[in-house]
Amino acid sequence: MKKLYSILGSSLLVLSLALSGCGGGNKDSGAPTGDTGKNLKIGMVTAAGTVNDNSFNQMTWESLEKFHKDTGAEVQYLQSGSDGDIIPNLTQFVKDKWDLTFGVSFLMSDHVEKVAKENPDAKVAIIDSVVDLPNVTSITFKEHEGSYLAGVAAALSSKTGKIGFMGGVGTPVIKRFEAGFVAGAKAAKPDIKVVSIYTGAFDKPDLGKSTASTLFNQGVDIVFHAASSTGDGLFNEAKDRKAKGEEVWVIGVDMDQSKIFGTDITLTSMMKRVDEATYRVATDLMNGKFDGGKAVSLGLKENGVGLAESTNISEDVWKKIEEFKQKIVNGEITVPETV
Repeated sequence: MKKLYSILGSSLLVLSLALSGCGGGNKDSGAPTGDTGKNLKIGMVTAAGTVNDNSFNQMTWESLEKFHKDTGAEVQYLQSGSDGDIIPNLTQFVKDKWDLTFGVSFLMSDHVEKVAKENPDAKVAIIDSVVDLPNVTSITFKEHEGSYLAGVAAALSSKTGKIGFMGGVGTPVIKRFEAGFVAGAKAAKPDIKVVSIYTGAFDKPDLGKSTASTLFNQGVDIVFHAASSTGDGLFNEAKDRKAKGEEVWVIGVDMDQSKIFGTDITLTSMMKRVDEATYRVATDLMNGKFDGGKAVSLGLKENGVGLAESTNISEDVWKKIEEFKQKIVNGEITVPETV
């Protein structure tokens, strides 16, 4: 049963309050208009994958493009082809006196720390990690909470009683995705079987496709991925199998991936609102506020994570998802961060 449902809610307002609350607040939380930021320059550096990765990088860049259209601010990205490109790319923005530089991904924590230490007057923001320096603002997400709901959805929607998780590199952040997913699935259906595989990469769709084939061949009918563009291969494999009449589904990540890969194979997506967090940080900077040395973690309570509006989940399953969500928000359930 196809249904439009918002488990995320009105994220922008809540995220604005959460981010502003970290540094004493900002009364002007409305969206900027006109050319109010025309003298502002904001850069973005990727860690892995392309800027059009259908995931984290793309959400961040699209948010900055919107900020440019709304304010006239200059925005630019530099794509890192390898780990060795990250520090030079960050340094280029810093040395050219850009007002703010975003580092996208936990993979660049050490790189951001090094550049920020060596350039104490520069303003840097990192997404998905914490760098404890006075000139760095850090934004993280409680992805395990959103993944818990994805686990509930998968367990209660599975026809085979076996679901899968496909991770990229097995870092603490990706492990939190897996931990929440497994916990939610087991809470909703204790006898559900969960098969987890890590590909070891975030930018290899072909590897994602072969890994997906391995999962589906084991009887898994729903796979949740946290593998960036490697996950594109999962969607491609699911689409091929759907064309052959197999009843398989994918749960997307970071953004509503049904808009990219189609509602015919996307059960739902576990969203991390990095786009709105990015826009908020840029807006605060334009308004003369920068939370250097501050860190904020956004979960279900703050509407920083949640399930997408576009979904193929049944009404009955949605009711159970909402019940679990409220228990997490109310503190009745503490979602584990490790498996």
